[in-house]
Parts: sequence; structure tokens; C-alpha cells
Amino acid sequence: MTMTRGTGQGRVPAALAAVTAAAAMTLAGCSSSAGTGTEDGGSAPVPAVSSSAPAKAAEKAGTDTAEAEGVEAAAKGGRLGGAGSACELPVTFDLAARWKPKAIELEPDSVLAGLAEQGTVKMVCEIDAKPAGNIGFLRVWRGEASEDDPQAVLKAFVEDDPNASEAAYTQVKAGALAAAEVGYTVHSELMDESKKERAFAVTTPDGPVVVHLGGLDSDEHTAMLPAFELAKKSMQLG
Repeated sequence: MTMTRGTGQGRVPAALAAVTAAAAMTLAGCSSSAGTGTEDGGSAPVPAVSSSAPAKAAEKAGTDTAEAEGVEAAAKGGRLGGAGSACELPVTFDLAARWKPKAIELEPDSVLAGLAEQGTVKMVCEIDAKPAGNIGFLRVWRGEASEDDPQAVLKAFVEDDPNASEAAYTQVKAGALAAAEVGYTVHSELMDESKKERAFAVTTPDGPVVVHLGGLDSDEHTAMLPAFELAKKSMQLG
């Protein structure tokens, strides 16, 4: 399958949104003030953030990244990644209760086949929050084995999204694994506004894995952070 690099998730969400936008917008209108997580059919990978980005933007993004540290992990609803699970991966991690995973297997001639690649990784799994009352997704991306460290993988992922900005990277732990995390903003064409995005990356002997969380808007994104934190804190090599 020939993948097109340089379009990134900015096009992925747009393409996926074409299939799910009607349902997403209907459900979004019913979201409660408590914050039901929603997503615009898939968050776009973050575009490259140059070293010349304004200091204030970087400081703001860094604050956003740090906010996740105070987020409590969601209640566990299962485990993903092992043999026989919905998505077999080089890692395993806990799923938030009622979130439903589905493997992404696109036909080589599918219009989306060339879009499900960002940076050095390809989308392989989508974990749907709608059964839990949200309209967002955790998306899992993986790549070929390489010598890139987690931050290099994550930067390539983010830099392949032309709509991303204000990215700030931190070194973290995903379970006991060395990882990199990024908090950034991306302009949503669906909502015509900028919103928060977040992702973390780990490397394994079988290649890197990126776990990404978007959302319809920043409030929706924040409502789904507990599921993101659960995945990160419970990660292990498969």
C-alpha cells in the first residue's frame, strides 16, 4: 500500500469526518455541560513546530501538557493490544470503561489508504468513546522498527500536520516505558476554531507506537483526558 506523506492527520480527520460528520454534529448538539467528549472525525497530526515559534505560544502549550499530570485515570474497562484483542499491537494498555476499539484495515485502493499515515507511523486502531457518552476517539498509530527515539517519532507525527501549532514536548513515562508527550493546538475546519490535541509515543523492538487524543473542541478534549491518562499509565510491552 502506497501511503502519501505530508498530508498527515490534517487530511485524515477531514476524510473520516466526511463519513461521520452528520452523526457527530447531531450528538454534539446534545452534549451536556459536564463535557461529553467529541471529535471531528479524527484529530489531525500536528504540523511541524519550528524553533522560531513564539516563546509565549510554547509556554502556553507547555502549561497545557502539564495539566494532564493532574488528571485521574478513567475506570478500567478492558485491555487492548494482546493476542486476540480487537487491535493486536507491540504494546498493551487498559481501555476506559465502555470505550470500544476497532482495528483500522484499509484496502490498498481505498480513498483513505493514502491518508492514514502521519510522520513515520500509520493508523492501526481507533477506540471509540461514543458508547461511554462521548464522541471522541483515541487513535493508535505504529511504524516500522527504527533507531528513532520517542520524541523524534512524536515530532515527525506532529510536524506532518499543517494545521498544528504551539506544540510543547515533554519526557514522560508510559507505564515503565520511556516516552515523549506533546500538547498542541490544531485548527479544526469542522468547527472553524482552534482546539487542543495531545499524543504520546513509545518505541518497541517492533517499532514505535503513538497514541493520540483529539476532540471536537478543547472542552471535549479535556473531558476525554482520563482515558488518555489510563492508556499512558497502564502501558506495557506486548
